[in-house]
Amino acid sequence: MHRRMPDAPAANRSCEESLMGYGVDSHCHVLDPGAFPFSPDAAYRPPPHEAGTGAQLAAVLDAHELSHALLVTPTGGYVYDNRCMVAAIEASKGRFRGIARVRPDVDARVLEELAAAGVIGIRLDLITDGVGLMHHAALPRLFDHVRNLAWQIHVQCEGNQLHDCLGTLRAARIPLVFDHCGRPDAAGGIEQPGFAALLEMGREGHAVKLSGPFRYSRQPPPYPDAEPFVRALIESFTPAHCVWGSDWPFLRMQSRMDYGPALACLARWFPDAADRRKALWDNPARLFGFASA
Repeated sequence: MHRRMPDAPAANRSCEESLMGYGVDSHCHVLDPGAFPFSPDAAYRPPPHEAGTGAQLAAVLDAHELSHALLVTPTGGYVYDNRCMVAAIEASKGRFRGIARVRPDVDARVLEELAAAGVIGIRLDLITDGVGLMHHAALPRLFDHVRNLAWQIHVQCEGNQLHDCLGTLRAARIPLVFDHCGRPDAAGGIEQPGFAALLEMGREGHAVKLSGPFRYSRQPPPYPDAEPFVRALIESFTPAHCVWGSDWPFLRMQSRMDYGPALACLARWFPDAADRRKALWDNPARLFGFASA
């Protein structure tokens, strides 16, 4: 499905109409344990109902009239094994691109192979690996490789972790994208150190994924306690540096999650259709290298 996004302003269009055509899910995963068994050292092995193949993801995107997706190798199940994601990218014929999980001492040839397969960056998962990862002796060399490939770094953090490693990330001189609104403490307010550090990154021109409010909200949908954080992020990063992601197929959830309500958040966060288009297509197309047909 590759319909052309209308060139005319969409300010008078309905929410559903403004989301039709080109659009990117900027954070989702593929898990296919039948074809790619989970890593033996995975601390979390997703149950069958949390699996989701590339073909299944494509069907979900079609159902919601989205054209592209940025895949992220999940720590759960695969740890540093990117083969499932790479296979999905290769089968997608340009519809998917990817963010890999790699060890700090990964060989440069592995990164070059990932780049040739459609990977555009790496993910630092501070929640799983801890802030101590930022002191690993091999990290400066990894950052050099990332810069040489013109890649980006996607960061998963929570609470005040970002505050504790802000200097290292800033010194890397690499474009940064922050997952799931930085996963703040929903009861801590926007002044909490970790979230304040994230707002600094917005003012410095980095990008944020307005995804996963259910990852930090303490309230049921539509997650009203997440709204102040999202508003602050949009103000700091501006609509030109925000993207949206579903986090499909919703690992580690205590109750069922559906794609539609996750996508519906976008219209609430961006009531202006032009801003919705930026978050859903213009920004991710520019940041992640997607092209319209």
